[in-house]
Amino acid sequence: MEPRDLSAHVAYSAGRGIEEVARDLGMEPEDLVKLSSNENPFGPSPAAVEAVREAAPDLHVYPKAVHTDLTDALAEEFDLGPAQVWLSPGADGALDLLARAFIDPGDRVLVPEPGFAYYPMSARYTHAEVDSYELSKADDFAQSPDSILEAYDGHRVVYLTTPHNPTGSEVSLPDVEAVADRTDEETLVVVDEAYGEFSEAPSARRLLEDREDVAVLRTFSKAYGLAGLRVGYALVPEEWADAYELVNTPFAVNSVACRAGLAALEDDDHVERTVETTRWAREYMHEHLDAHTWESGGNFVLVEVGDAAAVAEASQRQGVIIRDCTSFGLPDCVRVSCGTREETREAVAVLNDVLAEVLAG
Repeated sequence: MEPRDLSAHVAYSAGRGIEEVARDLGMEPEDLVKLSSNENPFGPSPAAVEAVREAAPDLHVYPKAVHTDLTDALAEEFDLGPAQVWLSPGADGALDLLARAFIDPGDRVLVPEPGFAYYPMSARYTHAEVDSYELSKADDFAQSPDSILEAYDGHRVVYLTTPHNPTGSEVSLPDVEAVADRTDEETLVVVDEAYGEFSEAPSARRLLEDREDVAVLRTFSKAYGLAGLRVGYALVPEEWADAYELVNTPFAVNSVACRAGLAALEDDDHVERTVETTRWAREYMHEHLDAHTWESGGNFVLVEVGDAAAVAEASQRQGVIIRDCTSFGLPDCVRVSCGTREETREAVAVLNDVLAEVLAG
């Protein structure tokens, strides 16, 4: 017996864990700086850590009440009705929920290239066909309605990422609205704002007031530092919000994640510190790296280095783990996550040394 044909899928290639790299290099994890996975360099909120500890005695109870509590808190945060908040195991879980709700076998979807590998994976699980629109390096990965819609042909779902991973480019709110205006009435525009807290641009949540064809994805993985707990959510129009109960898996978000999310949501100081440091780190890399960088709205910077695999490997040997972007179709670029000030300075120094060695041959 064999699984169905999965040959069209491209596996999501995650950055290597710090313990794994340390073992390979014969180093201690604390001697490495990991800036490859866009994680929060300050870790989770102390309040979230305490909430996790307090949740331990209740692990035998299904997360019904706390799921409702987090839903209500997010609804208040975004000034929406509770039914408009779809909790999910990470933002990628929200992609699955939206695919179940909207995609029939044979429907076509439109995804960015390069882009998050799980957009096409999730769509193909529902037997959709996947087309792509290009974010061109020659155009600095700009995302304009014209460049996106040039590839549009009645697709059921169009995926936008702002800020975009791995390039850092953004789609302005008027441009999101323009894409929605210029697509068919039955086309859903999914706006992935996993890195939205780091951007100074307004959220597409504003469009939910007047539209039925836009959904917004958010996550606790980045700015809130809860990547290990896998908790995200979609913000959806009121008109079809009740579809959640028909496509959600039972108790999809666990109780520990919900409790940590509630605590993290209330810790404004932790998020503000994270965002402030991220914006400092982006500018520091732009100013001090001896290589071309692109402006970024996320907690990372894309860097043009020539041979990405060689540079990433050499940097890793010197104790700084960065992301080789070959898997994104950018073999001459690396992505460097924003660390603490100390980590960012160290990463820039190491990367500049590596680049000098590479140029010297």
